[in-house]
Amino acid sequence: MNAVRTGILLAAMTALFLTIGFALGGEGGLLIALLLAGGMNFWSYWKSGDMVLRMHNAKVVTKASAPEFYGMVEDLARRAELPMPKVFIIETDQPNAFATGRNPENAAVAATTGLLRSLSREEIAGVMAHELAHVKNRDTLIMTVAASIAGAIGFLSQFALFFGGRGDNRPNPLIAIMAMILAPMAAGLVQMAISRTREYSADRDGALICGNPGWLASALGKIERFAKGRVMQTAENNPSSAHLFIINPLIKGGIDNLFRTHPPTEERVRRLMAMGGTGGGSGMRTGAATPPRATTQRRTGSVPRAG
Repeated sequence: MNAVRTGILLAAMTALFLTIGFALGGEGGLLIALLLAGGMNFWSYWKSGDMVLRMHNAKVVTKASAPEFYGMVEDLARRAELPMPKVFIIETDQPNAFATGRNPENAAVAATTGLLRSLSREEIAGVMAHELAHVKNRDTLIMTVAASIAGAIGFLSQFALFFGGRGDNRPNPLIAIMAMILAPMAAGLVQMAISRTREYSADRDGALICGNPGWLASALGKIERFAKGRVMQTAENNPSSAHLFIINPLIKGGIDNLFRTHPPTEERVRRLMAMGGTGGGSGMRTGAATPPRATTQRRTGSVPRAG
């Protein structure tokens, strides 16, 4: 059902984009919209993963440089029957994490140093299982495409007054102004709906991967509390990437927070706790409710070095 709903929302966003192009520039505007959408989606498919990692100054880690954290991700990926993703660390006090990549074979997961310091072994395992669920469900591609189309709609609407020809072929200025205001709002709402749908699915599937919904539920509550007082400057500088994180990293407010792409944390926790200690019906293997191999080591409080 979630897959169908996501497909419908993506189709609606694409139709909105093409409609705006046609309304503002007729057949010429439609052609420009098609070319713009195709170019942005092609670029986002191949390059968006690397771009978002650079946005947040993420540093790759290996089994040698971060054996405990890397080993945890390795074991969780094995439980989820996924290829081993690249593992990154982001230097910031705010606890958070995200996944990116166009498919499971080219995926990456990233956690902040704040998350590794603030959460327990079990909670970190729950968070990384959530991110691997995004990879398994190919949400990283879906949400990247949604973000690129939303960005294209914003770009198109900003230049609304310049579409079309001269004289009678030029769009009505009032319609153009309305498009400039309403189109990005509509695109933001659709993007928000897509992201919310995928977050609930990743919560459920992540709980199944790690074997204990309570770990992720506890982690979400802590991240929500701790993140409010800790600014992630790279996220504030690049708000278009906020939907990728497990909890919205933006705390400064303003126009970028009007369309939050994450469902309420309280509802996410409620749904996880309603799962209890069971997990079936997803097609994923689940282990016993014990931390993955690497997390059974004694925690020293140190954070893996980005190497």
